[in-house]
Amino acid sequence: MSNTLTVALLQLARVEGDMAAGEAVCRRAKALGADIALFPEMWSNGYLADLPPGPGAQDVHRHPDLWGGGGSAAPSLDGSVWRGKPVARDSAFVGHFRELAAELDLAIALTYLEKWEGPEGPGGPERAGEPGRLAGTDRAGGPGEPGGSEQSGGLPLRSTVGGLPPRNTVSLIDRHGRLVLTYAKVHTCAFALPEAALTPGDSFEVRTLDTAAGPVEVGAMICYDREFPESARALMLAGAELILTPNACELEQNRLAQLRSRAYENMTAVALANYAGPGWGHSVAFDGMAFDEDGASRDMSVVEAGEAPGIYPAVFDLDALRAYRRRETWGDAFRRPGAYGSLTGRTVREPFTRVDAAGHRLPC
Repeated sequence: MSNTLTVALLQLARVEGDMAAGEAVCRRAKALGADIALFPEMWSNGYLADLPPGPGAQDVHRHPDLWGGGGSAAPSLDGSVWRGKPVARDSAFVGHFRELAAELDLAIALTYLEKWEGPEGPGGPERAGEPGRLAGTDRAGGPGEPGGSEQSGGLPLRSTVGGLPPRNTVSLIDRHGRLVLTYAKVHTCAFALPEAALTPGDSFEVRTLDTAAGPVEVGAMICYDREFPESARALMLAGAELILTPNACELEQNRLAQLRSRAYENMTAVALANYAGPGWGHSVAFDGMAFDEDGASRDMSVVEAGEAPGIYPAVFDLDALRAYRRRETWGDAFRRPGAYGSLTGRTVREPFTRVDAAGHRLPC
């Protein structure tokens, strides 16, 4: 009998702070046999923000030629652009879902606008679970890792409540109610509001999640992260078998194909939960196995939702995935890292130069 793991993709309507609705869908996910319930991006406030009106008014970085000669005013990067209050990692909100996870014997990938006071603040260092593996290294992450950058998008950020701007975060709570992994989005959409008013994360990390199917190596990336192949690659190199991907944007054919590629090239299972709605939806999962044992091509799709709200179970065959990774040629089997030096270079060349309205470049 195959050893399977079920991830419930919670494709929800965008609402602000409906904790009761979140609890209800977790209970339904458990009733459907889920091992993990995955929320869409920044579910604590429905990824809702109050943005300045007008074409280009939300832009923070453009190519120098696209600012024009009029000296466009820089938009405010005040963290209050986001609706709802930032949520601390030790808040009643997170605590509620920790208790729920333990009650239901269900892991929950909870997403929220995280109150952030830096790596030394109350929500900074990981305070529960085993040290994770940091992508790109052979070492374990200790206290303070991952941390957060204090600057995003080239302009100094500020918060209306003191401290640093909030982070876009997912916390993976295991079935015992323990915080196993807290990941903040590294590739924030720093080119425009509202995400230019966020503190980005600065590392990808993998943790061992205890499930009814046994231990599973799990990492996370959030929305725009998946548009950079380095994100999933870094997680694979850190040992990820499963990548959880909260999302909040239109999912059309190009982005879906892109995510399929992330699963294919890394031989990892990928599960993505998006918000429901016209042009949105399409929560999706790929199992990372592109060929069968005879070398014939196979469809990696596990499930793809439409645009309606719902809970969409994605069932992954862990034994088959692990056997596939042992025999096939992608992932880390035949890489040539010595030829990849430019991947970590910090020089941005034309036509990719981006500056703010004052001409300051986006820092790497």
